[in-house]
Amino acid sequence: MTFEVCVKAAVGAPDVLGDCPFSQRVLLTLEEKKVPYKMHLINVSEKPQWFLEVNPEGKVPVIKFDDKCIPDSDVIVGLIEEKYPNPPLSPPPEVASVGSKIFPSFVKFLKSKDPNDGSEQALLDELKALDEHLKAHGPYVNGENICAVDLSLAPKLFHLDVVLEHFKGWKVPESLTHVHKYMKIIDRKLKDCTFHTDFETAT
Repeated sequence: MTFEVCVKAAVGAPDVLGDCPFSQRVLLTLEEKKVPYKMHLINVSEKPQWFLEVNPEGKVPVIKFDDKCIPDSDVIVGLIEEKYPNPPLSPPPEVASVGSKIFPSFVKFLKSKDPNDGSEQALLDELKALDEHLKAHGPYVNGENICAVDLSLAPKLFHLDVVLEHFKGWKVPESLTHVHKYMKIIDRKLKDCTFHTDFETAT
C-alpha cells in the first residue's frame, strides 16, 4: 500500500520541497517507518484545481489513504503509527511534551516589534529547558531512540534557526551545547532523507 502525500513546494522552486515544518514532519515519519509514498509538491500561492477539489481548505500537509484525504500533521502521524506500528515512534508520556512550547515562543518572538516584551527571553527559557533535558537524556528526546517528538521538533528547530537569523540576525546561543549537538544530528537526518520515494508530480 502506498500513501499519497501533498506537501508544500519551495517558493519559486516548484520541484523542491518547501520549508513547512509540518510537511517535513510527515515525510520524516514516513521515512523512519520505511513506508512507501508518492509525494505531490504543492505551490501554496497557486494551488492546483485538482488539489482544491479533494482538499477545499487548501492546507498542507494532506495524506490520501483509503480514498480519503486527511489533513493535519497530528492526525496524519497518528494514522501512520496506527497502520505501521514498527518501528514504534510514540513517545512515553514523560517526554511527550518536551519542546512543545518552543515553536509558539519562536512565532511570538519573530512577530515581536518590542525588544522589551519578554518574547526573546521566553524563547531562550524554552531552549534552555530543552538543553537541560538533552543533557540528561539525549542524544534524542527519548534517549538513544528517535521518537515522534523529535520528528515534530526537528523541522521546527531548523525553521527557527534559519528564519530568526534571516529576519532578526538571531542565533541559538552557543552556550546551549546540547541543543546545537541535537540540531546537527537532526540536520543530518533531514539531509539524509531524500524525500523522493516513488516521487511523482501531480498533473
